[in-house]
Amino acid sequence: MDLPIVVGVDGSEPSLRAADWAADEAALRGAPLRLVYASLWERYEGESLAADLSKPSEQVTAEDIVRTAAQRVRLRRPDVDVSTDVLPEEPEYALVREGRNASALVLGTRGRSGLVEVLLGSVSLTVAAHADCPVIVLRGSDDNQGRPTAHGRVVVGVGETGPGSAALRFAVEEARLRGATLDAVRAWRCPAHETTDHPLLVGEPARLHEQHAVEALEQALKDAPADVELRGRTEEGPARRVLLAASHEADLLVVGARRDAGHLGLQLGRVAHAVLHHAACAVAVVPERV
Repeated sequence: MDLPIVVGVDGSEPSLRAADWAADEAALRGAPLRLVYASLWERYEGESLAADLSKPSEQVTAEDIVRTAAQRVRLRRPDVDVSTDVLPEEPEYALVREGRNASALVLGTRGRSGLVEVLLGSVSLTVAAHADCPVIVLRGSDDNQGRPTAHGRVVVGVGETGPGSAALRFAVEEARLRGATLDAVRAWRCPAHETTDHPLLVGEPARLHEQHAVEALEQALKDAPADVELRGRTEEGPARRVLLAASHEADLLVVGARRDAGHLGLQLGRVAHAVLHHAACAVAVVPERV
């Protein structure tokens, strides 16, 4: 049985855009789509949501939210099998649990008001840091779709995980589904303490670090399938800066997040954290087991 793509909805426009994106992704994969509303805050949010929907507050319920989202995605993708659920619990816990039986989780980044925006931002980060499956976060006003878009490009950050990287495998599959080019990017830096003013050694430390990056990238891509157009490149600079720049010409940015079974805190990493906050396209955070 195909695992569903799960999307968290709350009635806000960003969450509805996430549902649109997830519906397109489900159509590409031939997977079912599951729409989930999870909250303990409905009694506090009801009045503001009612104003957004021009309805009396007593008519606005969680069932309205998932029903409206389901109608929207069925109109968009009538070929996708859609199911819904309302979970009366904290969204971060509910969504992480949903991810145990999902092929991917899709989330928006903002809610209906300033307070809810903060809460949902925290939820997105928490879910991305703990989920067992890839978490795709639609950035701000991002309207990228799962179908091929103007860029036709998926970018993946290549770190130290080597050819067995789950993030790289996920990025390859996403590029294949879209018929897109896959850009595999490896960032490198020369530490300041390794620079030298000796005229015979100028540039040597940097050259060695760049060569290491080239070799690491080649090793990571050695088993890449031939049916995906692949472009590997190295670039000097902090990984988060390099990937954020690349996101401006991408439909999806894929990064890995190391998961240590013995660690109980957030397991996201500085690069994943940065791109979730600032990328110009959708971001997929893929767990890497250590």
